[in-house]
Amino acid sequence: AGVPVMEGESWVEVERPLSPRAVSVLTAPYPGFPTDLQAQWLAFACTCQGEAVIQEDVYPERFLHVEELNRLGATIRRHGARALVSGPVPFSGAPVLASDLRASAALVLAGLASPGITEIRRVYHLDRGYENLDEKLSSLGASVRRLPDSQDP
Repeated sequence: AGVPVMEGESWVEVERPLSPRAVSVLTAPYPGFPTDLQAQWLAFACTCQGEAVIQEDVYPERFLHVEELNRLGATIRRHGARALVSGPVPFSGAPVLASDLRASAALVLAGLASPGITEIRRVYHLDRGYENLDEKLSSLGASVRRLPDSQDP
């Protein structure tokens, strides 16, 4: 994707290039590309130049987030266990529905890349894996606000 990464003992520095390139991935058990990052990678690929194929070979049905990313302006086409994304896309804020933990994280990433307001429903999924994410993102300068959701359990 052309993203420079520098690592230290207790830190990682990532610098977003002006025009990252789309990279295709195939999920696989360790040491392959982790299925748990597939949704987030798909959201990132939407912001990259070019086309990418995301092949989900661990959980072929793990693509519930595709429809929601498309609602934000993505151009993702799903064919079985594959998702084809063309980018970059001009995301725009919209109401979306989180279906699971990983999809929730992908929607947050896409929402952060979107002008306007992105309202993510059912964030209780997100809370299972990302403690106080709204507060952490706010501390980094993101405009994030938690509101009561009638769809929370």
